[in-house]
Amino acid sequence: MVLLVGTHRGLFRAVSSRRRRDWRLEGPYLAGFEVYHALLDPRDPRRGWAAVRHPVWGARIHATRDGGRSWEPLPGRPAFPEETDRAVKAVWSLSPGGADEPERLWAGTQPAGLFTSTDGGATWGWVRALDRHPTRNAWQPARGGLALHSIQVDPERPQRVYVALSAGGCYRSDDGGATWTAINGGVRSEFLPGPPPVAGQCVHALRLHPARPDRLYQQNHCGIYRSDDRGETWAEITGELPSDFGYVVGLDPRDPDRAWVIPEESSHMRSVCDARLRVYETDDAGGRWTAREAGLPQVHAYVSVLREALCTDGEEPCGVHFGTSTGQLFTSRDGRRWSETARYLPKILSVTATAEL
Repeated sequence: MVLLVGTHRGLFRAVSSRRRRDWRLEGPYLAGFEVYHALLDPRDPRRGWAAVRHPVWGARIHATRDGGRSWEPLPGRPAFPEETDRAVKAVWSLSPGGADEPERLWAGTQPAGLFTSTDGGATWGWVRALDRHPTRNAWQPARGGLALHSIQVDPERPQRVYVALSAGGCYRSDDGGATWTAINGGVRSEFLPGPPPVAGQCVHALRLHPARPDRLYQQNHCGIYRSDDRGETWAEITGELPSDFGYVVGLDPRDPDRAWVIPEESSHMRSVCDARLRVYETDDAGGRWTAREAGLPQVHAYVSVLREALCTDGEEPCGVHFGTSTGQLFTSRDGRRWSETARYLPKILSVTATAEL
């Protein structure tokens, strides 16, 4: 089992056996780069990509063909046409295409843009149709800038793609990006006047369940939601959680009803509630939530967990792994008891898990 840990100052690999009891930390790779998102390709775990930013060389994508042990910059990068007068500041999110599209790759950027590659990232095309959506004028910068993230590809129908924007809401394409539908019905937007709009909500994380692709979960600026109809309607499942604010959602890929979130105080404080680091689990699709705090600090823990910094590994039992804004990496082989695998790392921006071949 390999965790790729993207940080403010490089990339690390945490490696364990499939039992996930003891971890070995390797790196840093890509030293000096901000690594926004890094992952190994589930279609071929020897391959992978890292979205990085450097103060001199800007935003780029690096690739690996040995499971993350070495990295090389790709010749191309997502870029807006010159006539748009926009420049890509950062690539926030990467996602492989379907199993029958071995060279397809998607990327979400800041400023908000969706890009796709059909040659493993060597060249990129801008998905103009999303930018031309009638609700485009509802998009606005959130605290971290106007960005597109959480690209989700339906494993049963790869032409169905979901994206989320901060702030802009969720969108779905059923034809590989040619056309798009805003899917935000029932989602609160308390920072905007009037009733909830068609678009403009601030989505922090969107996740599709691979075993039940019609089901989606999202952590929003204003609550946690579940959809059972491909985003056509949303039901709020915040329930008795200590806050409706947070950044992450993790899913058990074997069980559509099981998920994890980490509530934070508010958009003002942006650290875990009551300075206690607690991961909340549901096993009934959000009907009730249980705090899982064994092994986590419960006093003076003023940390946050960013939108790509929690992942699940899909093993049995399902492991959950996350990194904090203060450089701690926590791992759990069952999503209920935690171990501190690393500390004093740079600010952790993303964590992904892959079983090596």
